[in-house]
Amino acid sequence: MHDVDLGPFKIGASHRHFLIAGPCVIESEGLALETAQRIAEITRALGIPYVFKSSYDKANRTSIASFRGPGLEAGLAVLKKVREQVGVPVLTDVHGPEEATRAGEAVDVLQIPAFLCRQTDLLVAAAKTGRVVNVKKGQFLSPGEMGNAVKKLEEAGTRRIILTERGSSFGYNNLVVDMRALPIMRSFGYPVVFDATHSVQLPGGAGTKSSGQREFITPLASAAAAAGCDGFFMEVHPNPDVALSDGPNMVPLHALKPLLERLLRICEAAGKGAPTA
Repeated sequence: MHDVDLGPFKIGASHRHFLIAGPCVIESEGLALETAQRIAEITRALGIPYVFKSSYDKANRTSIASFRGPGLEAGLAVLKKVREQVGVPVLTDVHGPEEATRAGEAVDVLQIPAFLCRQTDLLVAAAKTGRVVNVKKGQFLSPGEMGNAVKKLEEAGTRRIILTERGSSFGYNNLVVDMRALPIMRSFGYPVVFDATHSVQLPGGAGTKSSGQREFITPLASAAAAAGCDGFFMEVHPNPDVALSDGPNMVPLHALKPLLERLLRICEAAGKGAPTA
């Protein structure tokens, strides 16, 4: 497996599990900084490398009236402050080639949303920035098909690649997780992350917005830890019930530390502890 340099640490088969976490969307500069700082304190205490995640624009919201975020310029300014003041790498979604180029100047990881994982021009543009590219597996793809996304990125000149499993469409407004996806995608030679919060989403399940089943985050993340992933993705919010996006499937900030402690124990029992990065 290729090791991937990510800020001050490396990720891959021989390195410790890492965490990508933060509010779904940038609601305010204050909330982003506060949440990032508190998660950073938790992960430092547990020895977990941490990447802050939040989106400047949620371009695929269910309703035209849904909150999307502050936009590219204002959002990147917030992410830059998080990077500088909290001292952690930052990740955000990009939706088009021009956005990828611009965001690549400001963040450490460009994330390709699941709905866009087959968009060749977007993948190529992200690869050419030289930043780490995290591709979420489309809900409509088999895990084996993600090999095509990997080849596009490699052909565009990068091996700084992460793949993320976030569930597969199963009937209307429902997702299921096939844990076979983790070893299948790992076979392409790059680190694989399990998205514990989007995997419990009920897309469009509340009519004009998505719903979710937060109570299943722990069992699914636990299964992924045992199945062998290299990192975890979780959207985290101090008060998910008032969050402006994805509240029903986000981890409450106060519940993050015990969840991570549980996952670390499972990872160790499964044979991947916390070697020096």
